[in-house]
Amino acid sequence: MKSPEETKALLRFDREHIWHPYTSMVNPLPVHLVKAAYDCELILETQDGSENRVIDGMSSWWCAIHGYNHKELNDALISQASQMSHVMFGGLTHRPAINLVQKLLKMMNHKELQHCFLADSGSVAVEVAMKMALQYHFTLGKPKKSKFLTISSGYHGDTTGAMSVCDPVGSMHSIYKGYLAENIFARGPSMIPVLPTSGVFRKYGKSFGDRTSWKEDDINDVRDKIENHHDELCAVILEPILQGAGGMRLYHPQFLIEVRKLCNRYHIPLILDEIATGFGRTGTTFAFHHCQIYQEQNHIPREMQIDVYPDIICVGKALTGGYLTLSAVVTTPKIALGISSPSSPTGGCMMHGPTFMGNPLACAVANKSLDILMCGYWKQQVHRIEEQLFEELFVPLMEGAAAKELWLVEDVRIVGAVGVIELKVSVDQEWFQEAFISKGVYIRPFRNLCYIMPPYIISKEQLRKLTTGLVSALREWHSVRANSTV
Repeated sequence: MKSPEETKALLRFDREHIWHPYTSMVNPLPVHLVKAAYDCELILETQDGSENRVIDGMSSWWCAIHGYNHKELNDALISQASQMSHVMFGGLTHRPAINLVQKLLKMMNHKELQHCFLADSGSVAVEVAMKMALQYHFTLGKPKKSKFLTISSGYHGDTTGAMSVCDPVGSMHSIYKGYLAENIFARGPSMIPVLPTSGVFRKYGKSFGDRTSWKEDDINDVRDKIENHHDELCAVILEPILQGAGGMRLYHPQFLIEVRKLCNRYHIPLILDEIATGFGRTGTTFAFHHCQIYQEQNHIPREMQIDVYPDIICVGKALTGGYLTLSAVVTTPKIALGISSPSSPTGGCMMHGPTFMGNPLACAVANKSLDILMCGYWKQQVHRIEEQLFEELFVPLMEGAAAKELWLVEDVRIVGAVGVIELKVSVDQEWFQEAFISKGVYIRPFRNLCYIMPPYIISKEQLRKLTTGLVSALREWHSVRANSTV
């Protein structure tokens, strides 16, 4: 057991010298010292020398889908470390990378997705995808096709290229206007509370009324922008079905179907950023798979269905189960072989090469993570989580007595293993963080959103502790705000 004085000294050093995500060095948000993590729990060292166990509702920003200290993932990491921790990928290769790409392509299960670039992180994967699209058109002798089209409220990462396709007004990157490349933004589709392809909708559809219906005019602005700018567009880039840090916005699968149709018509590559949504988080292996399910639900004959797939897809986060940073960019033969033309200015080389590309440790643990996913248990786990989130968040906050009491709740959205509560005002992040910790849960709200995306292995009891802690904190916050206005 560490002494209280040592813990306080470490936290004081951290506050004075270490920058944490999206915070200030002058007035940083408080942080909690993590001693260990097991399954769905974080063990925190408190300043009085004791320990505090909290249920993690964030999966460490979407990635720890199998929970912490998973024996199979630990064993894969240790076994690989005893053989080779790292070797450069230039001129060399290794079994962990080859096996990983074999499994990844099998999991994507589309004949057009055949070529993989292993990258460092989600943001870097987006950079690579954008460079692929740009280099593809440059190789074809079309350098004027250099702009990207995306939609409002998007988020694709914090690096320079990725920032240029994040929402230019509402995002955290608006201060870089004038420095970033100027791309084309269209109005995003309407939000829906649940997907029409979900088990929750099929079972409790009446609870949502007509709020899940497709609105034909949702595609109008995207269509207009593509029709007017197709000669300068090198790609369309989107987060499929669920937009993440730009607002946790859930949208109708038909929107993605319509975008794919437009990309087909104007021969524009479609980049799908599945960094947050991939590997089961929305209830399908990849979020774009909802499009086929939706068409089948509507009894559209297979030969008449729109084949919705990405020309370039980015994955990361859950790829290694949250153990190590790794991402992948997968593309079609058309894109890959176009870039690889020997007559191109680069001699056919894709101009990107990270030092830690294809890191064997990361690839080994990613292999085991995909093995676990390919067993299929995640489907039942995510379905159970989705139904419990509906029962314990949507029903009480949108239909029950709390719906009137908690007047600051604007909306509740449920998709797969994600529950989102949108509020009418911005949250006090520090107040909420401490309130959640006091209730034995770790939830990190932002802007006007309180949301959870737990590990898939979470038990019913642990998830109930998360949902009750979330609703309880909202009640207390309402009380605080009500008293402050008296």
